[in-house]
Formats: sequence, C-alpha cells, structure tokens
Amino acid sequence: MTNLFTRIKDSVMADLHEIMDQKEEKNPIAHVNQYIRECEHEVNKIKHLVEKQYEIKYDVSRELAQARLMVEKRKKQLELATSMEEHDLASEAKSELDQFEARVNKLEVMESQSIKDLETLETKYVQMKQKLKDLYVKRLELKSRENIARTKRGMNKVLETELISKSASKFAELESYIERIEQRVHSEYRLHTLDARFADLEKKASNLN
Repeated sequence: MTNLFTRIKDSVMADLHEIMDQKEEKNPIAHVNQYIRECEHEVNKIKHLVEKQYEIKYDVSRELAQARLMVEKRKKQLELATSMEEHDLASEAKSELDQFEARVNKLEVMESQSIKDLETLETKYVQMKQKLKDLYVKRLELKSRENIARTKRGMNKVLETELISKSASKFAELESYIERIEQRVHSEYRLHTLDARFADLEKKASNLN
C-alpha cells in the first residue's frame, strides 16, 4: 500500500513539474530545473540522515554513560562483597562487571565511529548545499544568456536583409510621394507667381495706353 501511495505521489509530482516547465519545454532551462530538483531531493535526504545520525550518537552516548555508571557501581559492590567475604555476591558482581566493561568498550568504539560518521555526513551535506547554490547561480547565468540570445535573435530579425529591403522600399515609396507633393507645390507656386507677374505686366501696359 505504501508503494502504491508513493507511485501515485511521484506521478502527481511529475505531472506538476511538467506543468511548471510547460512554457520552457523547448528550453534547456527546463532540464536544468529538473536536475536542480533532483539535487534538492538528495540534499534533503542527506539532511535527514544527518539528523538521524545525531539521534544515533545521542542514544549511543546515553547508553555509554549508563554502562559506565554500572561499571563503577559493580566495582564498589565487588569491593564490598570481597571485603565482607561474600564470595557468591562477589562472583556475581565480577561477572556483571565484566559484562558492563565489555559493553563500555563496545559503546566507546560505537560512539567514536558515530562521531566520525556524523562529521562525514555533515561535510557531505555542506558540500551538497554549496553545490546546490552553485546550480542556482548557474541557472541564473543560463537564464541571462537565454534572454540575451532571444533579444539578439529578435534584433537580428529586425536587421535581416529582407526586412531592411522592405523597409528601404517603404521609405523609398514615401520619399517619392513626398517629392511628388513638393514638385506639385513648387509647380503651383511658379504658376501662381507667373500669373501674378503677367497680371502686373498687363496692368502696366493698359496704363501706358
């Protein structure tokens, strides 16, 4: 049943991630996002292992402390039974003392190993967190490069020869249209001026008559 729920959860999460990356499915950033999610998952696993190792170290240290107390207790009892010539009690105390001393030795080794394991896990955890930070920075870099590439691609489209020629053609048509207007205005102005000059000339000629 647990495996079934796990598969369902993984399926739902996969669908969710697919939706989140849908807009970037043709973008390499989507693959970077997926890799980062996997790394985040691994970092969380290491974090839980570190926390678990702290619990183990605590339990070992607690058992070691209790075993040491029992060693001291049985030593005193053994001394007392020996001094009082209680041989049976002394024998039992000695037997348990040996057991507790063996337990102390074993737990000391376990505690030392648990400390080393904890240091290794903590070091690994710090390294993985730093790696994850590097991935975040790398993703920002890739996003920036992608944005620049898309911007340049858009600019290149504007600057393509075909578009330039089309733009030049449009400007040429507009320039030709303006020139025609200017020529017509100039022609009308000359015609108006010529008529005005002839009108003055005709007026002068009538005055002479």
